[in-house]
Amino acid sequence: MRNLMNQLRLAAVRFSPGRAVVVAMLLGPLVGALLAYGAVAAQEPTEVKIDNFVFNPQEMTVAVGTTVNFVNHDDIPHTVVDKNKAFRSKALDTDDSFSFTFASAGTYDYFCGLHPHMTGKIIVK
Repeated sequence: MRNLMNQLRLAAVRFSPGRAVVVAMLLGPLVGALLAYGAVAAQEPTEVKIDNFVFNPQEMTVAVGTTVNFVNHDDIPHTVVDKNKAFRSKALDTDDSFSFTFASAGTYDYFCGLHPHMTGKIIVK
């Protein structure tokens, strides 16, 4: 009987939940990193270029939590202003940028505060 108990103890140690926990703790960060890399790699470009008095693209659809980067490639300053005052950039000189993270779903119509005929739209789903 004692021999049987010793064998059961050894078997229990070999298949203990402790080992599973250790393996999960070691593999968990690796799996998480791979999943995060896949999510980042799958994202579409989130940059709006400002050039020749135009926002390009003029309309963009993004997911909630996406950060959009506005980059001025024009020779003169521009600003990026949301019509509902959710965001407003400083004056962006050539090659300056402004980023905004869209935390809420909705439609964000924006324009250049210095040249109001320049308009664009971000749709957040």
